[in-house]
Amino acid sequence: MATHIHVVLTEDLHNVGKSGELVKVRPGFARNYLIPRGLAVGATAENVSRIEHEKRVAESRAAKTRSEAEQLASKLNQVKLTISRPVGEGDKLYGSVTARDIEEALAAQGFSVDRRRIETDAIKSLGAHPVVIRLAPSITASVEVTVAAK
Repeated sequence: MATHIHVVLTEDLHNVGKSGELVKVRPGFARNYLIPRGLAVGATAENVSRIEHEKRVAESRAAKTRSEAEQLASKLNQVKLTISRPVGEGDKLYGSVTARDIEEALAAQGFSVDRRRIETDAIKSLGAHPVVIRLAPSITASVEVTVAAK
């Protein structure tokens, strides 16, 4: 019986390899864990070429997404938002300015940004606050949010 077999990974696995890699594993690990869960396929010539094609398609899609994110980041870096909120004594805000409020203000200016990508805690004071928006894993934009009294 073979002590190791070759498989092509379909997903990234910690301590095993990255998606699309040809790895050498024990037959039981491949037969009982990797292949039934769809994490790997046998290393036939057909499977290797199919995985290589999928990898090229994914890389081109990622490059396109990255260029779109860079363009959006350059536009967002120019944006300055002003959000008005009612204040009480000592210029204390009633409530706070959240990522949802920033998302709505950006939408009013024509930018579609998901609020889960806006990295900020609730803003609870008047003044200018820099807010970071993560558009892609290594691409961020900084928007200045000014909270004014209503």
